[in-house]
Order: sequence, then structure tokens, then C-alpha cells
Amino acid sequence: QLQLVESGGGLVQPGGSLRLSCAASGIALDYYSIGWFRQAPGKELEGVSCIGLSGSDTNYVDAVKGRFTISRDITENTVYLQMNTLKPEDTAVYYCAAAPIRLCTFSAPQYDKWGQGTQVTVSS
Repeated sequence: QLQLVESGGGLVQPGGSLRLSCAASGIALDYYSIGWFRQAPGKELEGVSCIGLSGSDTNYVDAVKGRFTISRDITENTVYLQMNTLKPEDTAVYYCAAAPIRLCTFSAPQYDKWGQGTQVTVSS
């Protein structure tokens, strides 16, 4: 059965780093685009980063460009989101999602498989 499981969230001080993992089972990641989304309290779901099924197509929302890096390990069937220079405004629940499309997108309805989310809190 298809499952996406996020991990790696936690509490970190401003300027710190975290690496989120999205481990997939039941699907092969090179048949899917994977997106990272986040939702802060009282705010709408926001696309943060995504990687296309080829692995060479990546996108980032402007707010995280230069600070976050998405990557994947096909052998581990896992997608990672390295988050550096974290800011309080990065605080949110982070979700990974899978879509059977070639080029990744921040359009959430195109993703039909979602993980349960992992909390990231950036605070001093």
C-alpha cells in the first residue's frame, strides 16, 4: 500500500538547520513528482519545493530560495528537504506529497498522495 512518511521536524533556533525526509513505500519515486508543502496556523497550504520525476527539475517558492534544497535518493526511495538559515516564519507543519506527473508543480490538487506531516518550529 502506498505510504509517504515524513520525519526530521523539530524545534530549532533561528539560523539553524533541519533536514526533512519523505520516505515512500508502495511507489517508486522515479514515477512521481514529489512536492513539499507547509501550513502555518491560520494560513493556507503553501508549496515550498518540488522535484520532478526525472530528478533534474526542481522548484522553490521565493521565500526559501537559497536556503532550502530538495533532493532525492532513488535507492532509498526517499526525498529530502535540507532547510538552512531557518526563520521564525518557516514555522509550520510540513507535508510531502506525490503526483504522477513529469514536471513538478505547487498546485496541491495535482498531488493525490500525502504524508501525515511533520512539525517544524523555529523559535529562540
